[in-house]
Amino acid sequence: MIDLVVKSCGPMTALQDRGRIGYQGFGVSPSGAMDRRALAMANALVGNTPDMAAIEFVNLGGAFTAEGGDLRLAVAGAGTSASIDGTPVPPLTAFMLREGQTLDVGHPRTGTFAYLAVAGGLIIEPQLGSLSFHLRSRLGGLKGAPLQAGNRLPCRPEVQAGEPMQLTVDIVEETGPLRVMLGPQDDYFTPDSIRLFLDSEFTISPQADRMGFQLTGPKLEHAKGFNIVSDGIVDGHIQVPGSGQPIVLMRDRQTAGGYPKIATVISADLARFAQMRSGTQVRFKAVERDEAVAAARQLKDWIASLPSKLTPVRFDLTTEHLLSRNLIGGTVDALSSASHE
Repeated sequence: MIDLVVKSCGPMTALQDRGRIGYQGFGVSPSGAMDRRALAMANALVGNTPDMAAIEFVNLGGAFTAEGGDLRLAVAGAGTSASIDGTPVPPLTAFMLREGQTLDVGHPRTGTFAYLAVAGGLIIEPQLGSLSFHLRSRLGGLKGAPLQAGNRLPCRPEVQAGEPMQLTVDIVEETGPLRVMLGPQDDYFTPDSIRLFLDSEFTISPQADRMGFQLTGPKLEHAKGFNIVSDGIVDGHIQVPGSGQPIVLMRDRQTAGGYPKIATVISADLARFAQMRSGTQVRFKAVERDEAVAAARQLKDWIASLPSKLTPVRFDLTTEHLLSRNLIGGTVDALSSASHE
C-alpha cells in the first residue's frame, strides 16, 4: 500500500469528483469539483477518467509526502505551481513523487480552485456514489470531513508506473460577460429589472463559498414579490431574494429554493465564474438555448480530447534529444555572405 500523507493544507482542502448524481429528489446536494475543466486536466495527465476524485484546493495550497512507494501525480487549475523538495515542477506536467520526498503545492494565483490528481485514484469508500465532500451534510471527503495534516490517503500501487506526460493543450482564458439563459422565473421581475440585470456590472462579495456567490450591485425589483413555491435548483441558478441582490448558486447549493430565479449561468461558463475571486466585477449576457447547448457540447468535446493532447515528458538533455527539437533554425560560417549582413 502506498499512502499520500498530508503534511499541511488549507481548511477547505477536500476530495471532489463529478459529484453525487441522482439523489436530489432526497434533498442531497450534488456537490463536486468547482472547476471541472481543471479536474479533467489533472486527471488526464495521470491517465484517469475526467471525473475521478482529486484533492481540491481552495485559495491555499498544501504539502504532501509519499510513504510506501512512489506516486504519479499532477496539479492543474488557477495558475497553481508545484515543487518537489524545492525543485519546481513544470506546469501541466505529470511527475513522480518518490517515497520520502515532499510535494509543495502553491496557492492558486489566478483564481480560487486547483486540483491534485493521483494515478488510479484513491482507495476510499464513496458515499452515495461519490467522494465529493459536502460541508453542510458532512457527506463524502475523508470520513465526512475535509483534509487536515496527518491524514493518510491510500493509493493504488499497481498504476503508479508509467511515462510522465505533459498537456500540450492551449488554454485560452475567456473574457467578457458570463452567458446566461433568462428564467425560469424571469416573469417575477419587471422589464426594467431585467434590463438592469443585463446592462449593469455586479461585484462578487466576500460572502462567496461553494454553496453560492452573493453579488452586490443595483437593486433588482420584483414584479410579483420575492417568494415562490419552492422548486428545484440547478448549478448556476441566480436567485434574487428580497434584498434585490443576486445570488449565483454553485456546486454545494440546496436542492430546492423559494426565491425567484431571474436567470441561469450556462454550464460552459460556470467554471470560469467559480474561479473569480471576491471583488471581481462581472456582467451577464442573455443567450438562447441553442447557444447554451452548443457551448456545453464544445466543452464536453474539449474534455474528451485531453488524452489525445498528451505528450511524453523528456527530462534528458542528450545531443540526440536537443537536435530533435530544432533549436537552431540554420547555421552559417564566418566566410559566408550571411555573416556580413
